[in-house]
Amino acid sequence: MDLTNSKLSVAIVYASVSGNTKELAEDLYQILLTKSVELSFYTIEEFSVSDLFHYDAIAIGTYTWGNGDIPREMRNLYHALESISRKDMTTAVFGTGDSCYPRFCGAVDQFRDMLYVHTNLAATLKVELRPQKHDLQRCRKFVDALLLRASTCSYPQVNSAIRQ
Repeated sequence: MDLTNSKLSVAIVYASVSGNTKELAEDLYQILLTKSVELSFYTIEEFSVSDLFHYDAIAIGTYTWGNGDIPREMRNLYHALESISRKDMTTAVFGTGDSCYPRFCGAVDQFRDMLYVHTNLAATLKVELRPQKHDLQRCRKFVDALLLRASTCSYPQVNSAIRQ
C-alpha cells in the first residue's frame, strides 16, 4: 500500500433551518474540494450514524435551538458519537448563531465538549449569523486543522494494520 497516494475520507454532516449553517457547510465544502481528499456532503437527514466508521474525519455543523440547545434532528448523531467513544476518529464542529442570545452557538459548544472527550477533536468554528467574506480565512484554518489532525491520526492506524 502506497501511503503517499492515500486520500483521507472526510464527511461534512450538517443541520440548518435558516440556511446560515448550510451556507457555512457549503463554504467548508468548497475549501475541501481544493484539497486531496475523498469528500462526502450530507444533511443530517441523509446521514446514517452507521456510516461514522467510514470516514477519517467528520465535520459536524449545527445551528442552535432555543436557549443554546442541540436541535432535535442532531441528537441521534450526538448520542452516537458520545457512545462510540473513539479517540482515533477525528472530528470538528461548526455552526452559526446570534450573539444577542446568552448562549451564542450553544449547540456548537455542547458538541465541542462531548467531541473533546469522546473523539479526536481538531477544531471548532462559530460564525455570527450568516458567513461573511471575512469568515473565509477562519474557514480555511478550520479545514487545515481538521486535515492535519486527521492525517496524523490516520496513518499510524494504517501502518499498524499493515504490520498485523
